[in-house]
Amino acid sequence: MSTDTQPTTDAPDGEGEELAALQSRIDELEEELAAVKTDTSDDQKKMTIIATKGTLDMAYPPLILASTAAAFGWDVVVFHTFWGLDILHEEKSKDLKLSAVGNPSMPMPNAVATLPFMDSMATKMMEKKIDEQGTPTIAELIDTSIEMGVELQACQMTIELMDYDESKFYDGVEVGVGAATALEHMADADIQLLV
Repeated sequence: MSTDTQPTTDAPDGEGEELAALQSRIDELEEELAAVKTDTSDDQKKMTIIATKGTLDMAYPPLILASTAAAFGWDVVVFHTFWGLDILHEEKSKDLKLSAVGNPSMPMPNAVATLPFMDSMATKMMEKKIDEQGTPTIAELIDTSIEMGVELQACQMTIELMDYDESKFYDGVEVGVGAATALEHMADADIQLLV
């Protein structure tokens, strides 16, 4: 929207100056409006996921959601803390377990689920199903996520608390990330999830 109106020169004394000042103010406001429109035209969605659990069944949701959102062009950060760091650890991520205890979806009573071999059995059954269905492994999902621009963050406090070796994380994992940095992304995110 542009106004090319010029103040008239035959206006009574003072009105010409007022019209010129008004025209100048209109031009300033149009520039500000154009800048605001430019800023808001970037409609890229943002999503932050906090991954706190390191079991096989809880490693999949944040990685699937993150890689899918990235495929839609979203800006995605997954902040891994406490046991969620096992997902980012190259060795530990290949040996994540599925806990049968306290899982209401498991088709067995908790008394049976507490037997020493049940977690291993449940994990083997899940791994077999993952393999049969052609579902990507955790390592494959991590590689895909990083390739698609997902920022996988490792909580620095948890790294120190749990004595993780940062060199054992997958290449591309962001280390040294504190809660304040994670909160900055969360504050601007359209979607925040705790897994």
